[in-house]
Amino acid sequence: MIADRVVVATPYPCSPDVLVTTLAKLATGLPPFDRASVGFPGVVRDGKVLSAPEFIKVGGLGTTLDPHLESAWRNFDLAGALLIALVRPTRVANDADVQGLAVVTGDGLELVITLGTSVGTALYEQGRLAPHMEFAHHPFRNNQTYYEQLGEAARLRMSTRGWNLRVKRAVDTLDALFFFDHVYIGGGNSARVTVDLGPKASIVDNSAGILGGIRLWE
Repeated sequence: MIADRVVVATPYPCSPDVLVTTLAKLATGLPPFDRASVGFPGVVRDGKVLSAPEFIKVGGLGTTLDPHLESAWRNFDLAGALLIALVRPTRVANDADVQGLAVVTGDGLELVITLGTSVGTALYEQGRLAPHMEFAHHPFRNNQTYYEQLGEAARLRMSTRGWNLRVKRAVDTLDALFFFDHVYIGGGNSARVTVDLGPKASIVDNSAGILGGIRLWE
């Protein structure tokens, strides 16, 4: 690391223009750079956004859907817009995919789970990233999705023990689905995981999201 992490609050409502402007302003406080890597909380293919569940709501996840935001984000070329705004080559990928690039070993089937505002997942086989799938928005329990059960809003409503038990149940459920060889738990709330997830699980530092941005260019 050649600079301290810069953290800014996500502005809402968050249209594509607002996000691009926010990122460009954030970058001005960093040392000179040659290229940029961006982890995005949604499905991204070839630099274009296919889903933006956090940004199509007026105030983020759990708030009212804005059809204008939903339309604006659909197939938005985020990589292209940031290339223009930053005047630097830019690559964009799902944030869990980016974090996984920093931690997977290339040995067998490896799952990455990120715990934060929402829940992210990335799947790798022999070090090769699978097409991104939004398992966070798949039903998990009590007719709610993984992000509704494990995201930050749910964590704040629950006891630490209760939330940890949900994390373990989610990991066990995904193991029954994938039969993964190893699972990596990252994201801002990974440090809050205290339950024993078994020998196939590792907690990874949130800095993996930054280090994975380097590997995004390899």
